[in-house]
Amino acid sequence: MTRILSLVLAAVTSVQPVWADGPSEEVIAPLVAQAVSDHIVPRVQAFAMSAQALSEAAQGDCVAGQSTLEAGFHHAMDDWTAMSHLRFGPTEADDRAFALAFWPDGRGKTPKVLARLLGSEGGLEAETFREVSIAGRGLYAMEFLLFDAPTQAVGDAPRRCAVIAAVADDIAYNAGAIAADWQGNYATELTEPGPEKAFHHTSEAVQELFKAAITGLQFTADTRLGRPLGTFDRPRPKRAELRRSGRPLRQVQMSVDGTRELVLILAQVNPAMQARIVKAYDQVDDLIDNLEDTSFAGVGGIQGRLHIEIIQIQINEVRDLLLAELGPALGVGTGFNALDGD
Repeated sequence: MTRILSLVLAAVTSVQPVWADGPSEEVIAPLVAQAVSDHIVPRVQAFAMSAQALSEAAQGDCVAGQSTLEAGFHHAMDDWTAMSHLRFGPTEADDRAFALAFWPDGRGKTPKVLARLLGSEGGLEAETFREVSIAGRGLYAMEFLLFDAPTQAVGDAPRRCAVIAAVADDIAYNAGAIAADWQGNYATELTEPGPEKAFHHTSEAVQELFKAAITGLQFTADTRLGRPLGTFDRPRPKRAELRRSGRPLRQVQMSVDGTRELVLILAQVNPAMQARIVKAYDQVDDLIDNLEDTSFAGVGGIQGRLHIEIIQIQINEVRDLLLAELGPALGVGTGFNALDGD
């Protein structure tokens, strides 16, 4: 687990269920069931399908620059990012999330691991490849293979194709495993809690869903936007997520869309509050739609930085609104934690 995401996840662990004045089981249980049926399962299925399509494209023509392969990468990355806030259960089993998405990579491990893979022989069989460092696996490794010129210059063409195919196959394997687990037992663990299950009460299930949304928003504000923003005196545009493939702003949009879908299901507990949440998310969408700097290259300029900071501020306002209104409406309270900024 990378340090930044570890801190983000730790920040929400003090979110605790408080049910004395919270809604009844009859109110909350249908929302949990709908979150699973209308958000989680469709999202993980979509990712499994696009990951499989990426694998098939890599097996058919794995030359970097091939339009079908690059399109497959973007489709799979869209689907992953839209569900990347679901960091519990099947996504966390066997470190699948980090095998799929090793970022941020503060020490530059990914190109180093890939250089070793590209410059060696063998070791690409499915079982063997799953023992490779997570820095050389997953969607972020695939971006280097497809869009990073120095990485593309390592090894000969057959080896590069073989590594691309192995990485794509590994992505499909993990995506399929996540979807299979959700369609197997884990959905009922969440929707039918009990003494012998992962969730003992519906309060714990709704807490997990709420925490997922909060974590997703904070990671986007603090890391997807915070890393390239750096400081006013030292902006860091090269730290933008997936800049080689031109996706920094797209990552923000897809992650916001994913949390929005989950949040609006849970917010049905209070229609007036749900309307306020919709308005707050709409403001984020408008800001994203109006930003022309899709790679965050302009963070070094005053105006360019300001536009990105405003998006970050608005995402934080959405998160604060959820903590202030949605959490209590669901019976989930917050104690002292990093989300409060104390």
